[in-house]
Amino acid sequence: MRFKIVIVGGGTGGITVAAQLLRRWRALSGEIAIIEPSEKHYYQPLWTLVGAGITPLSVTVREEERVIPPGAVWIRDAVELFLPGENRIVLKSGESIAYDWLVVAAGIQLDWDKIDGIREALESGTVGSNYAFDTVEKTWNALKRFEGGMALFTAPNTPVKCGGAPQKIMYLAEDSMRRKGVRAKATVRFVSGGTMIFSVPKFAATLNRIVRERNIETHFRHNLVALDPVKQEAIFENLESGDRVRMPYDFLHVVPPQSAPDFIKESPLADAAGWVDVDMHTLQHKRYPNVFGIGDNTNLPTARTGAAIRKQAPVLVHNLLAAIRGEPLSARYNGYASCPLVTGYGRLMLAEFVYGDVPSETFPFDQAKERFSMYVLKKELLPIIYWDGMLKGVM
Repeated sequence: MRFKIVIVGGGTGGITVAAQLLRRWRALSGEIAIIEPSEKHYYQPLWTLVGAGITPLSVTVREEERVIPPGAVWIRDAVELFLPGENRIVLKSGESIAYDWLVVAAGIQLDWDKIDGIREALESGTVGSNYAFDTVEKTWNALKRFEGGMALFTAPNTPVKCGGAPQKIMYLAEDSMRRKGVRAKATVRFVSGGTMIFSVPKFAATLNRIVRERNIETHFRHNLVALDPVKQEAIFENLESGDRVRMPYDFLHVVPPQSAPDFIKESPLADAAGWVDVDMHTLQHKRYPNVFGIGDNTNLPTARTGAAIRKQAPVLVHNLLAAIRGEPLSARYNGYASCPLVTGYGRLMLAEFVYGDVPSETFPFDQAKERFSMYVLKKELLPIIYWDGMLKGVM
């Protein structure tokens, strides 16, 4: 089979780009293929609220066929091999797909097995993770049972989708403990492989204040490498000394290490770190001009969030259509990303920023303050914008 445009990935980036392309150029109907093996499509930003018992999991998932834009051809298969020198992709089934133009929107890979013992720990009743559909409800189930002791919240030393998510659930859990009356019997500890609470100084100042006021311990440069669910111990590598540090837990929220999907890492499209190697402003591949990349699988030096994709998609679509017509690539992505940092039940700080960790705020007030209005925006309005706006190519 051959298509004018092939999009690898039917997640946020792939569907948004396909929908915008088809809205802007109707002649592309039947000429765009979306390669996506999953039959489900997830709105993952709400998993933070699912893990805190606020939102039902069922509202975060729809059938993939419901979000495929009319005019796009859905190929229900996975990529085995990229052959960009031949303008061709080989699928797991062995089928070969040829293209004139390629968009890579395959998302990010959760490397669960880089944590020894994680599979057993997730079945223990005291461990959860908001990073997967099958594990997010384990977070709330474990939190409901928590009556005191050590509550650990981890973050790896790798890039992750939604960099604020590892601590959002921590603030919600801490608030839940207060409401339940067990906070005085609990130690809340954030253990991160990173070096700081948040990269944008304006918003980091608020988070550091919250951590102090709520008596949350922080341990940086400690990367989770193993779990012992029998002893209920988490084993971290101290990234400064190389020593192994064991910490007991009575409740544990795990964020798995993450990386580019293996089929991208092993392809000619990858940079040295394994990410799709694109220009940070035009989103065009640096070596293959008929290839573009969007979202979490790229090496764009900004946060991996759905809000970033919302700003990347129109840039990619404009530049892809320009390239097809032989015109200059004039649209520019400035690195915009947004992280709605839930800091408790009914409280949220909306962090928005561009390249260089420079704040870029939408609303005419100080967004470094916790607000109920911003919590409503995340819980009620952003899902509507996602399902009825982004995925339909209208925003």
